[in-house]
Amino acid sequence: MPPLRSAAWFGEGATGGKLRAFSHRSRMRQLGYLPEEHLGKPVIAILNTWSDINPCHMHLRERAEQVKRGVWQAGGFPLEFPVATLSETFQKPTPMLYRNLLAMETEELLSSYPVDGAVLMGGCDKTVPALLMGATSAGLPAIVVPAGPMLRGHHRGRTLGSGTDLWAYWDEFRAGRIGECELAEVECGLARSAGTCMTMGTASTMTAAAEALGMALPGSSSVPAVDSGHHRMASASGARAVGLVREQLTPARVLSREAFEDAAATVLALGGSTNALIHLIALAGRAEVPFALEDFDAIGSRVPVLADVRPVGTHLMEDFHYAGGLPAMLAQLARVPGALHPDRPTVAGRPFGTYYEGAEVHEPAVIRTPKTAVAGEGGVAVLHGNLAPGGAVIKHLAADPKLLTHTGPAVVFDSYQDLQRRIDDPALDITPDSVLVLRGTGPLGGPGMPEYGMLPIPAYLLERGVTDMVRISDARMSGTSYGTCVLHVAPEAHAGGPLALVRTGDPITLDVPARCLHLDVDDAELRRRRAAWRPPAPHYERGYGALYSAHVAQADQGCDFGFLARPGRNPAPDPQ
Repeated sequence: MPPLRSAAWFGEGATGGKLRAFSHRSRMRQLGYLPEEHLGKPVIAILNTWSDINPCHMHLRERAEQVKRGVWQAGGFPLEFPVATLSETFQKPTPMLYRNLLAMETEELLSSYPVDGAVLMGGCDKTVPALLMGATSAGLPAIVVPAGPMLRGHHRGRTLGSGTDLWAYWDEFRAGRIGECELAEVECGLARSAGTCMTMGTASTMTAAAEALGMALPGSSSVPAVDSGHHRMASASGARAVGLVREQLTPARVLSREAFEDAAATVLALGGSTNALIHLIALAGRAEVPFALEDFDAIGSRVPVLADVRPVGTHLMEDFHYAGGLPAMLAQLARVPGALHPDRPTVAGRPFGTYYEGAEVHEPAVIRTPKTAVAGEGGVAVLHGNLAPGGAVIKHLAADPKLLTHTGPAVVFDSYQDLQRRIDDPALDITPDSVLVLRGTGPLGGPGMPEYGMLPIPAYLLERGVTDMVRISDARMSGTSYGTCVLHVAPEAHAGGPLALVRTGDPITLDVPARCLHLDVDDAELRRRRAAWRPPAPHYERGYGALYSAHVAQADQGCDFGFLARPGRNPAPDPQ
């Protein structure tokens, strides 16, 4: 085994080193640790995103104990570190604003403490990409312990999916088809246990992406949070973290171009969240791997959707896991020529192909074969045009097929508050053919690019049975959402993108087969509007928000900070 990084803090042997080593050993005794418990052993940092207000991670305080058990059994020494918790449910204006903050905390914590490797505990939407981004930049061996999905929901004999059914029942309430008593029942039945959304939202998409990247153990991403298998997976991951240190298997050795291609193929085959495009581009930047929106579109053209899981399909993550989980789906995906790269390294210490070799599908209605696929191509399309020169995305498999080629007049809202205030106003004369446009909700305008992209349909149209419309924004939307929603329009309106120039009544054409999003206004008129446009005042004058606003990239570049994404190495700390 190569020399341990932590030995630079503690010295060699029970009394070795210099004054600072003596001081560090003294403080370890203050913590109650014997020399033989930690000296000469790989020190594993357990980065725990548990908190009292993060329901996705409410079990991670306990699960960290299983991780520690695995570390001890493998001959390592575990140290648990509390790090920022990004609760998708409660943190405002959006946890996306703080993804880069957690990434910074992860990198600096791993760089500045006497640790040799890391276990990254998380699952809620922004947590996994943040932890991976920071660990990749820190360069120490690391492995992800996915938080796992919650149990399926129930209501009056129906199975509920968190997020997806939340939007559906809220629209039923707005349309007057259910009352407050039934809504209160749904409120208690949507989310029944610890864990992330049990639909194929951003959480399950990103933990699956972590597994497909080779940064988590095979089959780990779909284990339900409260299943005893989750305890065993956590312990096995802790043990494997010690092995990673001994082998010096760092993220740089795992996160290759091929790994990102496989992660993108996995996301698309799952019918996964559009948010994954932003996060994988950001993570690729940290790994110094070229990867862009166009890569997703190229991969999606040859990858079928194999997971019949909401919101694209009908089942939930529990069903997916017991049908065989990601290994079973990857085994089917591997039957598509060139879809996966089986020989690349992973944190399991063996090639990626062994993750799925021989994996069986136990429920073919949930995990399909290429011949019985949910759809013949990936569930996310990348659009370009004069309205989105930097690109935009749409989860077209969750949209009404009739709207995928559509031209209609714009109805423009300048902020989410403006949308909430006016969307149900009959004076707007919104029809099913209208194109709802929301701007001022991107990385700068949101601020933080909140999940506002599933714009509500006016109540008076819901009452008439209208269930979908073309909606366009520079925002994101929850991976549990659905509808004909064009998202991540780049550059955003706040940065002077063409979305800032749209006026109510302007015709807009959406053509998903042609991958086009076009504002049907002549160039001369757009130039006149551009000359009259003035940038909005920044949201923040100080603090982290000001730092964020000064450095965040646009959606097509992953929304990372330029000073974090650029190549370069920082000096290692001198512990003495």
